[in-house]
Amino acid sequence: MTEPEPLQRLQKVLAAAGLGSRRACEELIAAGRVTVDGREAHLGDRADPRVSVVHVDGLRVVTDDRMVHLALNKPRGVLSAMSDDRGRRTLAQYVPGDVTRLFHVGRLDADSEGLLLLTNDGDLAHRLMHPSYEVSKTYLAQVPGPVPPAVGRRLREGVRLEDGPAAVDRFRVVSTDRDRALVEVVLHEGRNRIVRRMLAEVGHPVERLIRTRIGPVALGDLRPGVTRPLGREELGGLYRAVEAGAR
Repeated sequence: MTEPEPLQRLQKVLAAAGLGSRRACEELIAAGRVTVDGREAHLGDRADPRVSVVHVDGLRVVTDDRMVHLALNKPRGVLSAMSDDRGRRTLAQYVPGDVTRLFHVGRLDADSEGLLLLTNDGDLAHRLMHPSYEVSKTYLAQVPGPVPPAVGRRLREGVRLEDGPAAVDRFRVVSTDRDRALVEVVLHEGRNRIVRRMLAEVGHPVERLIRTRIGPVALGDLRPGVTRPLGREELGGLYRAVEAGAR
């Protein structure tokens, strides 16, 4: 039977999570800016970094050093899977060798590219993938142009697909070049190939699809095939998004 982790001074837990020196973390606690398991913390409090739920200024702070949270720019032609019995390229080749048992958040089909989140935090992964938590996802799609204003109205009002109705949260034409257009689609649905199917339904089949954002996490200038750890603000924003969706 595994022995429970000993409780640690809260300022030590915060400092280990990257909130600053222990002295700076003591000041955060004294200022009433820290809560542990929903209650305001005080100097002298202790916490279990692997179990306690800690917030600073209302944002969740990940204190468990076993947790891994990565952003990956998935290249085109790569399966959203960690292994494949047919020998196709998978996410495993882009994950650091010492990291195992990662969930990928927000599946992208092999022909699509862009932002995926990789984590061993199963609860966070489940909430981010579940539509009831309404975490938005943003895509750039190259489609045949021009794209008349009626297309955006139809997508916002909703179109009927073979597995039920679907609607976007936001839609805009980013640019038009001769017979092609670049459009931005924001939605919180996660059904298989949902963006491709919706755009095909309104007569603008996708030629290239890139996911640029999941909630507060942006793809930015991350190169294809490269991973990076999520920052503290990004993680706090993700937890805030799923906590808000749970209410």
